[in-house]
Amino acid sequence: MREKEPPEPTNPIGIAILGTLHPDIMDTAKEMVRKSLKTAQFKTFDAGKGVTPEAFALKAKEVNADILVVTVGYDAAKPNLPKLMSALEAQGLKGKIAVMIGGAAVTKEEADKMGALFGKTREDAVALAKEAI
Repeated sequence: MREKEPPEPTNPIGIAILGTLHPDIMDTAKEMVRKSLKTAQFKTFDAGKGVTPEAFALKAKEVNADILVVTVGYDAAKPNLPKLMSALEAQGLKGKIAVMIGGAAVTKEEADKMGALFGKTREDAVALAKEAI
């Protein structure tokens, strides 16, 4: 059964933006993480599916996000990971926003290499987000 939408946090502990990296359009994992973060009292913004690195960076800046959560379910999206980090730097967000990646197509080693946090489960995502704040 589909999980119900959690209520908006009244006193959010941080702001997270979530999405799947272009060209990935599978959003099941992203939605599970979004709902878990929302339940953990994070204000969440859904950037959507197949989000370009530039659009991620612009949205993160617009909502003053603390954390960027990126799902990478397909190998085809992996070349956009370095572009994502460059886009964040271009927006002046490097070092100011925590980047978390997860999904079937990425590993902890790849996350470490790009300076991102890595989680395999939605529980990992909540724990990492709380640590990052």
